[in-house]
Amino acid sequence: MTTFVDRVELHVAAGNGGHGCASVHREKFKPLGGPDGGNGGRGGDVILVVDQSVTTLLDYHHSPHRKATNGQPGAGDNRSGKDGQDLVLPVPDGTVVLDKQGNVLADLVGQGTTFIAGQGGRGGLGNAALASARRKAPGFALLGEPGEARDVVMELKTVADVALVGYPSAGKSSLISVLSAAKPKIADYPFTTLVPNLGVVTAGSTVYTIADVPGLIPGASQGRGLGLEFLRHVERCSVLVHVLDTATLESDRDPVSDLDVIEEELRQYGGLDDRPRIVVLNKIDIPDGQDLADMIRPDLEARGYRVFEASAIARTGLKELSFALAEIIAAARAAKPVEEATRIVIRPKAVDDAGYTVVQEEDGLFRVRGEKPERWVRQTDFNNDEAVGYLADRLNRLGVEDELMKAGARAGDGVAIGPEDNAVVFDWEPTMMAGAEMLGRRGEDHRLEAPRPAAQRRRDRDAERDEAQREYDEFDPF
Repeated sequence: MTTFVDRVELHVAAGNGGHGCASVHREKFKPLGGPDGGNGGRGGDVILVVDQSVTTLLDYHHSPHRKATNGQPGAGDNRSGKDGQDLVLPVPDGTVVLDKQGNVLADLVGQGTTFIAGQGGRGGLGNAALASARRKAPGFALLGEPGEARDVVMELKTVADVALVGYPSAGKSSLISVLSAAKPKIADYPFTTLVPNLGVVTAGSTVYTIADVPGLIPGASQGRGLGLEFLRHVERCSVLVHVLDTATLESDRDPVSDLDVIEEELRQYGGLDDRPRIVVLNKIDIPDGQDLADMIRPDLEARGYRVFEASAIARTGLKELSFALAEIIAAARAAKPVEEATRIVIRPKAVDDAGYTVVQEEDGLFRVRGEKPERWVRQTDFNNDEAVGYLADRLNRLGVEDELMKAGARAGDGVAIGPEDNAVVFDWEPTMMAGAEMLGRRGEDHRLEAPRPAAQRRRDRDAERDEAQREYDEFDPF
């Protein structure tokens, strides 16, 4: 059964905003109580938070779909809806969040680091908030915005100071077991280590972490064996330790060629050329191993490597190795720039920035893109004529109608607001000017040529009643 997962695809969905309420206050002896519809609640966010107690992405491998709660709709008597609850997802330290195209969205390092993977939708305004001197009793409310839904890929890159790399069965797990309190699986067959093992080492006043990366083989950078799956775990390390087997039983291998193969795989993977290297000649407790170590050590030192001889079984050479690693790590930590507090950057909007664009496409359709127009369309109830008229007023005040005229749009041309896959398309009528004095009953707008059937039926009944009343008034039997 899988117990370690370092790459998952997560499907997140933030909560939808609650709809606003269209209500009129009704109380005895107060026939004109006015609008009292409350606002909808905000939808909950999906938030990723670094938690040091979490070491794997296994939970999200089994349950990849996560959704925050929706905001509650508003109610009469000016009662606002309850906000949706944020969904907080703990992730391991060192988690990298990417989109489906591989672009990095966030690199989560450090306890408590957060990233909002899905933004909750805004709640819609009730008719009490929409009331104005010109529109005293709106017969509509704004809809809540849908929450953000997207797919993200999470990759875990182990946060360690030292990475042990080498061929399978080179003795990496044995070394980490004696250098630290880690208890990795140790056996005499290849690929015993299937997941990275972490251990904590104390050398004098320096405390650092060491990672045992599963064995690399030729072609690991292209996906052969387990290399490509776990090479990402060496990216954050300050120093790489080549563990070479001086007692290998394979006749076609020797420690120097093993080192060349691993270095070639690291070079092809990329991004690790600046890391200092240390070579450990392991298993010198075996007589042939000590002889081979004495033979190849001058060649390795001539290449510029610091070489240490060690034996996990005999516990020899470990103290010198641990203090040498501590020295390199201390120097790397001292060379790191001091982390400054996050600065708040304010970027004011340019004076000539309208916040939207109007572009004519090849098929003659005029497309409007912008945060405000798209949000207003999402919040409009198109079953309510007055709400549609209110949207027309807002777009006109924003200057969208003027921009359409400048772009060459004429009456009857198609206009789309929003992206191609989710846009509202309508025939543009430039005569729809703003003006609350043109409004009729609540929920109606005489500027629209296609009123709702229910509104038309009400008008017909009113006309028939007025006609009957006029005939009655004109009738005089005397």
